[in-house]
Amino acid sequence: MSELLKLENQLCHRFYTLSNAFTRAYRPLLSALDITYPQYITLMALWEKSGITIAELLEKTMIDGGAMSLILKKLEAKGFLYVAKDEQDKRVKRVVLSEKGKAAKIEAEAIPQQMLCKLDGMSHAESKQLVHLLDKLHGCFSSIE
Repeated sequence: MSELLKLENQLCHRFYTLSNAFTRAYRPLLSALDITYPQYITLMALWEKSGITIAELLEKTMIDGGAMSLILKKLEAKGFLYVAKDEQDKRVKRVVLSEKGKAAKIEAEAIPQQMLCKLDGMSHAESKQLVHLLDKLHGCFSSIE
């Protein structure tokens, strides 16, 4: 068997299993808000700046447009946000946090620290290096998207 085809030699498999591990680690932390991880990412972007266009939200979160449409519908149904037509250009839609969405930010503020506690085997320098390397790797694939 070729060394290239061994599962233990696959970088992508490590990302797959790590992605699943992160999702499982976030699940109990997000359950109090009754949201999923993709919904959390969307809310984090809106906590930075509410009232952005859907196009801006897609760019900020890097979530697929079809998936974002479903995320927005679910978050709107749960009362976290609403989608409104832009006042200057009715073809453009803006995503605006509701009062519940704004209040959820306070409840979510402990989540990043709780996740950092799970990385107790990694130094701050290592985590910064990892972010740099992941951003670099993402750049390698950005032309494919």
